[in-house]
Amino acid sequence: MATKSKTKLPAYTVPSMSVADGARVAEILQQRLDSLNDLALTLKHVHWNVVGPHFIAVHEMIDPQVADVRGMVDQTAERIATLGVSPSGTVGGIAGRRTWSDYAIGRADAIAHLGALDVVYQGIVSDHRAAADETEKLDPVTNDMLIGHLHSLELFHWFVRAHLENAGGTLATQGAASDEAGAKRARK
Repeated sequence: MATKSKTKLPAYTVPSMSVADGARVAEILQQRLDSLNDLALTLKHVHWNVVGPHFIAVHEMIDPQVADVRGMVDQTAERIATLGVSPSGTVGGIAGRRTWSDYAIGRADAIAHLGALDVVYQGIVSDHRAAADETEKLDPVTNDMLIGHLHSLELFHWFVRAHLENAGGTLATQGAASDEAGAKRARK
């Protein structure tokens, strides 16, 4: 999570914070903004492409997640702007900055999509936790926002994992490192 600051120093930031710290927090938040925008689009993609016997359960489970994640997107972008930096939400910008692969599953059964989403949520939650850790001392307001997001993201991840767990507590996707691997393991 610790990267060299690439954000141009803003002309201002919130009171009692240095512009350098404001720029660093905005940079952290831009990474989260890109990730959340991508997650919202990925969830909608799953919503449109899920098929099979569990279709309606997954189809209807996903839409509230999309709505909540879109709310997180707006909150994150507004915090970046509050810090004096211009948030970037264009598709080209997101694609150019992202460090993860595009979601690879098209039309597939519900279990395959849930297996893939398990891996997606693992990445989102891990990176959000790292961002929360990094902002804890820099900006408690941003830290609080990220912790609030984590509450929902971890809940959504649990909803996904509940479909992939057996009665003994073993996840079908255990050890999967990509969405494709998660989908494949979930189908077994």
